[in-house]
Amino acid sequence: MEPGTQIRCEMTKWGERPHWQFEGIFLGADEHGEWIGFPVGTHNRRPGLELVSEAACVTLVPEGGWRLPTFHAPGIWCDLYVDISTPAVWDGHVLRAVDLDLDVIRMSSEPPVSRRSAPQNLSAGPGEIFVDDEDEFAEHQVAFGYPAEVIEAAQASCDEVLAAVRAGEAPYDGMHERWLAELSRLTAS
Repeated sequence: MEPGTQIRCEMTKWGERPHWQFEGIFLGADEHGEWIGFPVGTHNRRPGLELVSEAACVTLVPEGGWRLPTFHAPGIWCDLYVDISTPAVWDGHVLRAVDLDLDVIRMSSEPPVSRRSAPQNLSAGPGEIFVDDEDEFAEHQVAFGYPAEVIEAAQASCDEVLAAVRAGEAPYDGMHERWLAELSRLTAS
């Protein structure tokens, strides 16, 4: 895929239950995987909720990885939001993955311009790194019938991501700034 190609992301919950859908731009690839960008104003929708992105962000699609890290430009409540998911697959210009509930979040160090899109029950402080939705993960294992190997892979990925973010290892070391700059370049015209 060429940089600048319009793409669509379609996330589901287990059992083909609809979840987030939004449009983006393919940015390119590096040693960590493929990068897609979402400019300010991206329309995000899922059943029962719609919102418009308040800050630009880039998402890393690691090959075979059980995660989709999204790095946000300054201005909102978090600077990193990692969805633990099944490995994402491309179907033409559509990226698909199953959201497995667990999220690794790093709160912004700077006060956000808005907390409008922040989870309602969030009480974490600036710069804090934590796992969210562990209760939802436990509930959905039973309600949706996650297979044992999916539960194991999701938990292992969550643990690995949490450790890497806390240690500041790549790609959680600021290298995403290059891709935010590329998104700005591609959307400037």
